[in-house]
Amino acid sequence: MKHLIIIGDGMADWHIPSLGGKTILENAYTPYMNKLAKEGCNGVLQTIPTGLPSGSDVANLSILGYNPHEVCDGRGPYEAQGLSINLQADDLILRCNLVSIDNSILKSHSADYITTEEADILIHYLQEYLGNEFVNFYTGKQYRHLLVIKGGHKDVNCTPPHDIISKSLYAYLPQAKEPSAKETARLIQDLILKSQRILKDHPLNKKRMKNGKMPANSIWPWGGGYLPQIKPFNSKFPQVKSGAIISAVDLIRGIGHSIGLQPIEVPGATGNYKTNYKNKVIATLDSLQDNDFVYLHIEASDESGHEGDIFLKQRTIEDLDSQIIGPIYETIKGWNTSVAIAVLPDHATPCECRSHTTDPVPFFIWHRDIIPDTVQRFDETSAYNGMYGTLKGDEFINEFMKE
Repeated sequence: MKHLIIIGDGMADWHIPSLGGKTILENAYTPYMNKLAKEGCNGVLQTIPTGLPSGSDVANLSILGYNPHEVCDGRGPYEAQGLSINLQADDLILRCNLVSIDNSILKSHSADYITTEEADILIHYLQEYLGNEFVNFYTGKQYRHLLVIKGGHKDVNCTPPHDIISKSLYAYLPQAKEPSAKETARLIQDLILKSQRILKDHPLNKKRMKNGKMPANSIWPWGGGYLPQIKPFNSKFPQVKSGAIISAVDLIRGIGHSIGLQPIEVPGATGNYKTNYKNKVIATLDSLQDNDFVYLHIEASDESGHEGDIFLKQRTIEDLDSQIIGPIYETIKGWNTSVAIAVLPDHATPCECRSHTTDPVPFFIWHRDIIPDTVQRFDETSAYNGMYGTLKGDEFINEFMKE
């Protein structure tokens, strides 16, 4: 049997008064997810262990069966793996967002969804004026980039920018957790402030503002750490001779690369609601033909949660159902080879708080021979009545890979 996990990033949410007390997932039209949940077995999963931040790095590593306390040193190193950057053991690797600020207030953690082509111009500009033998900037995708500090100290408290939207950036400047990290913290603070002066009058930002877009007028480094030491996925599950990972997000691709899953390039994949769903389906089905395990990650619902846009988030969930899960199911149900499918969010990104939370997330497991439980649809409430109950950490992947 082959195995496919489909992640709707940030898909889970809270009950919303304007939707009659429903969650967005409860309110959405999701016939395929409901069908597979009804024909499969359900539960909820605590993807964020106690004491850890509710980041996508923590959540996805947990889903894949790893203990984030042991292998999660920050998301930056995994994103670097996704970009195939040559790094050394003492390099401090940070995610570096391009963000939009107005009078020190963070307006957009994504620089108003700057394109990769635009961002590449600004990142090269920053490298020219701020880079040196110890400090280097690397272009990623859209607003997601990397800052590498040679010999940097990791014990610096850097707040994720999506957690401080509409707040003063200066109240959250990176701070050292211990005296030995003060020099690194001061360097990161200095880079942030200098980036604002450098980017303020860049012609690209003037053009963006003229076109009604917010400027990408600051950097915001966070999620720093060193290169991870992590065991391959097939050392945990020897039946997986080969595996693939499909995502537009460098973090997810990097996690896959680190554990021996082949990252698959998908033309038109963006990491937002304008992504090319058709090509993701094609890539997934092709990968299932060639591999024992495929991890498909869809980012759009997380981005809409950060925007606080209830109706856009519902649209992204319905798109996941109709444009991803539906076509995949309709194809594989005719295959001779059985495929087990699991669908779940990695974490919740409620529109009310516009940030990640530690709430348990719903999941279902389906394959053609599974004996279903009594759950009738896929949502945050119904999943609690599933046969799996509440799982933690690697319990989910262990159950899934039994199938």
